[in-house]
Amino acid sequence: MGTVGDRYDNSPMESFWGTRQIELLSQKSWTIKIELSLAMADFIINFYNQERHHSSLEYLTPNEFEELRSR
Repeated sequence: MGTVGDRYDNSPMESFWGTRQIELLSQKSWTIKIELSLAMADFIINFYNQERHHSSLEYLTPNEFEELRSR
């Protein structure tokens, strides 16, 4: 679509979907859509954004990174 690093680069989304596939969808068989929807929301809000170590944040969680910067 575009060159590396521009707004059309899709590698951040590819990384997100790959992580979601491995750490959420492969864990169990989902029987109803609402159960999966709630699990995905929980995954994004509580794990992916808060607990996962991000390479762009020196492999710290967002909370750890913000805590270090506020000192």
